[in-house]
Amino acid sequence: MAALLDLPLKVLRTIYENAKEAPLHILLGVLISTAISSGLFIYALVYLLAPTPRAPHPSEKTYITTHPSGSATSPKPLPCWHDSWLEHRNDAVAPDSKGRDDKHTGSIDEPEVEMSVVIPAYNEEERIVIMLEEAIAFLDTEYGRTPGKVRTNGSTKGERLAGIGGYEILIVNDGSKDKTVDIALDFSRKNGLHDVLRVCTLEENRGKGGAVTHGFRHVRGRYAIFADADGASRFEDLRKLVEGCREIEDGPGRGIAVGSRAHLVGSEAVVKRSALRNALMHSFHLLLRLLTPPATSRIRDTQCGFKLFSRASLPHIVPYMHAEGWIFDVEMLMLAESAPASDGGKNGNGIKVAEVQIGWQEVGGSKLNVVWDSLAMAWGLAILRASWILGVYRRR
Repeated sequence: MAALLDLPLKVLRTIYENAKEAPLHILLGVLISTAISSGLFIYALVYLLAPTPRAPHPSEKTYITTHPSGSATSPKPLPCWHDSWLEHRNDAVAPDSKGRDDKHTGSIDEPEVEMSVVIPAYNEEERIVIMLEEAIAFLDTEYGRTPGKVRTNGSTKGERLAGIGGYEILIVNDGSKDKTVDIALDFSRKNGLHDVLRVCTLEENRGKGGAVTHGFRHVRGRYAIFADADGASRFEDLRKLVEGCREIEDGPGRGIAVGSRAHLVGSEAVVKRSALRNALMHSFHLLLRLLTPPATSRIRDTQCGFKLFSRASLPHIVPYMHAEGWIFDVEMLMLAESAPASDGGKNGNGIKVAEVQIGWQEVGGSKLNVVWDSLAMAWGLAILRASWILGVYRRR
């Protein structure tokens, strides 16, 4: 054992003696070469490990809904602001006639409804109806189903929050194997949600992040929220998110409001969780504070599945998304923080984020594997942060 421990010391002594005898310029050359080689190796490794989202299949850019007669429609094309954004991207990046390189790519077409609700769904046949019932009860009262026809009970504040009125629900079926789609369409049929509730089906499972990103490319609302299909978040708290978002919106109307469960840490719902789950939760929060930029690290609950985005903020986030697993929330928040200034310049504090306390309850049937998914999230966060720092991911 002593001989084995002595071997590394001998090697180090030999290297030290040779280094003392080597000319300074050779020593510097070796150090610089080693540093460059190490940097290139790390970049290549991160490049290989960094996930690259696949392009959507043609069928994934369509949706089905219900006819007033009750039957399901044939596939219809989904409106896609993202395609229009891509078409104008090269023009926005190219120098103009005066030779200025204006890299503003924050354009997006006008909204058609006030609120878009994106629901990522994977095998949610047992939970989605309860969530939808709560959602439409609030949305019908708050926005009405048709733009311009808003029931606000004579409240000036209600009229202001309702905006142009109208809403849509876009369920992104993430390759479900059960009857999620059939149950969603049956709910639409029973509640007269013809062309209000739309179902888009992904041919292959992409993960929650991939489903949300895909849905956000096709939203028509002035505001867009993604909400988990389990109904754990109290849907009527959407009003609080809209209020919080409007308070911090900048000149172009960019703002984000995220639902937060941080105030529930000492509550019965959290205390009843297993010690392992709580330990992993606190470890992940510590990792977030260490690896994420300042504004993102200050958000106490990055993983709540109830986040609202103003339409003006979407072009600065959605086109640059890469994460498709559980860590996608963090990438959205980091992209918001690094977004260009509201005047199109390079300096600024990005898009502001309001953290809003919401009601929340534990719901059974979660697809989350506490141990393995926690490890996957930690690994995903490390790769994500390294990819953006090293330039593997870029805004252009």
